[in-house]
Amino acid sequence: MMRLHRGARLLLAGSLLLALAACGDDDAGGSGSASPSGPEPAAEGLSGSITVFAAASLTDAFEEVATAFEEANPEASVELNFGASSALREQILAGAPADVFASANPSNMDQVVEAGEVEGEEQVFVRNELEIAVPAGNPGDVDGLDDFADPDLLIGLCAEQVPCGEFGREALANAGVTPAQDTDEPDVRSLLTKVEAGDLDAGIVYTTDVLAAGDAVEGVEIPEEDNVIAEYPIASLSRAASPEVAEAFVAFVLSGEGQEILESFGFLPA
Repeated sequence: MMRLHRGARLLLAGSLLLALAACGDDDAGGSGSASPSGPEPAAEGLSGSITVFAAASLTDAFEEVATAFEEANPEASVELNFGASSALREQILAGAPADVFASANPSNMDQVVEAGEVEGEEQVFVRNELEIAVPAGNPGDVDGLDDFADPDLLIGLCAEQVPCGEFGREALANAGVTPAQDTDEPDVRSLLTKVEAGDLDAGIVYTTDVLAAGDAVEGVEIPEEDNVIAEYPIASLSRAASPEVAEAFVAFVLSGEGQEILESFGFLPA
């Protein structure tokens, strides 16, 4: 057995006494700072359920974003409620239980902010541009905005109070076209569905909607000088039932992973 010299034994005893004193201070709740070399306490995992109110044009992208968020946070769940931004705004102002709002334009978000329903500040997270959608094969031979004035064609727009309807009319006005539309749809997905079914010869939707429809529709580009760029803001809401999860979801949408998912569906970076 190895023996220690007296000096070494004293040094070892002193070290043990110092270590015990340090432990005693910790147990007594001393105000000294933690050792920089010690491990950081593990962050508690997110837990709770949120409801996200999101513009209809975000349907496919946000379904994938929500799935990725839930995979990263197994104790959190996301319920998605899609619709026209104006309709979602009215639901929120009427007291509907919502934790996050993602609008297809700033004006609807601004009204929610003014009503004191937003926690913190809203942030624009993506942009989108308009495109003409026609059924596969383009039976109406539509090649531009001028065709929206043709009374012989079946033309659809989103309702005027809906962002895609507001922007579509703005693009037509930029091109000097007075539309002869046959229907005003409540949201962009309703309009896209009628184009897919061949009930309409053309409608003005977003580029992301044309991509989402796949082979069911074809896209006709709108010239840059006539087109309108939509900006999408997002915010957690002040009456959120799970504020930490709501804030984390917004942060995820703004993160590199969230942005990569959104861009894969055709959205433009903010």
